[in-house]
Amino acid sequence: MAEAEVAGETKAEGGPKAEGGPEAGGGAIAGGGPEAEGRAIAGGGAEARCPLGDFPFVSEHPLEPPKEWAALRAEGCPVPELTLRSSGEPVRVLTRYADVHTMLSDPRFPRDVSEAGPDGTGTGERHQRWRRLVGQTLTAKRVTALRPRIVAIAHALVDTMEAGPQPADLWAGFAYPFPARVVGALLGVPEQDWDRFAYWSGALFGRDRYGERETRTAREELLTYLREHIAWKRREPGDDLLSKLIEITDAADRRLPEAVFVQIMQGVMHAGHETTSSVIGKLVPVLLDDRSRWQRLLDDRSLIRSAVEELLRFDVNRGPGMPRYLTEDMELGGEVIPKGSTTLSVVASANRDERMFADPDQLDLTRSPNRHLAFGAGAHSCIGQALARTELQVALEVLLERLPGLDLAVPSSELARREGVLTDSFEQVPVVW
Repeated sequence: MAEAEVAGETKAEGGPKAEGGPEAGGGAIAGGGPEAEGRAIAGGGAEARCPLGDFPFVSEHPLEPPKEWAALRAEGCPVPELTLRSSGEPVRVLTRYADVHTMLSDPRFPRDVSEAGPDGTGTGERHQRWRRLVGQTLTAKRVTALRPRIVAIAHALVDTMEAGPQPADLWAGFAYPFPARVVGALLGVPEQDWDRFAYWSGALFGRDRYGERETRTAREELLTYLREHIAWKRREPGDDLLSKLIEITDAADRRLPEAVFVQIMQGVMHAGHETTSSVIGKLVPVLLDDRSRWQRLLDDRSLIRSAVEELLRFDVNRGPGMPRYLTEDMELGGEVIPKGSTTLSVVASANRDERMFADPDQLDLTRSPNRHLAFGAGAHSCIGQALARTELQVALEVLLERLPGLDLAVPSSELARREGVLTDSFEQVPVVW
């Protein structure tokens, strides 16, 4: 992406800055209300337009962004310090495209200033080695070769849905198990173990849905399984990601310890399951909420690729995301942010920034170019984005083919949000067809 596009003076794609956006002078939250009026950050002045309160914010409608996002993107409210809802700790929140892009791509914003966490994420040298190693094996060629199996997995899940009663829960029957089974196939997990694999993944990375004892038991069972799986792949390698990782490291005469492979597999599970299932569970309701969107894809399947990109941009993910820690004083949004500050980027808000996207609150299935930040930016952009894109495209292709009459069984306003570790989703997505 060109430097000018992320330097803070970017123009909206496809046209001039949207009228009525922050650059046009509107600073308050649309529609006013208690969050917009009578509140000010210490210091007053232009910052009085900044909404205060706990973060992340709550939307008035399940498919709409919190109204505070637009106010935070406004001039005079660049990088406010808000209170993190889960812990009560102060956090700097970034909502504008240029600022979020900087945070995601600048090495002065590490996720962890020391070592990677137990899920395999981090920004230290160990994590970079992890990324380079997985990057050698999770190639476009591998994803292309896996595509027929991804399609078969999607069809099998729809078979089960069709055999059951209606309304059916699209989340439980399709969105949740689909990427978990794909990750299982990617790692060479036998098909008969895919459902156990999905359960363990959910128990570890969707902790709000399971008790402490159940989570601990699932972790122990998964670790035991992964160790046995690694030993099996050393004895009987196949055409899968784990076998290739073992082959590469052994050939380089740097046989990695079992614990490293366990961590890599957990990282792949974490990154490849929760986020993708969340997006699938939300993009379908967005398309069905306005039937003309679904019908347009039924009429022209060639739009699926651009539709996936636009749905990724349009996604309303309220999850707090991954914190990053500023390693030195830095000017951002015209303000000096002190070293040691905890920062969070609201990627979904950046993806609706009027400075970058024309008519950002309109879903345009043909939008191009579409430089959304759903997969991050810079050295830490999502290493599995080719796989994720393929899964999302296949999910739409199969649902459109098999369930053309798909529709929500409840009004979209009744869909209940569920918070996740990295992303949020819906408790259920009741559908009929």
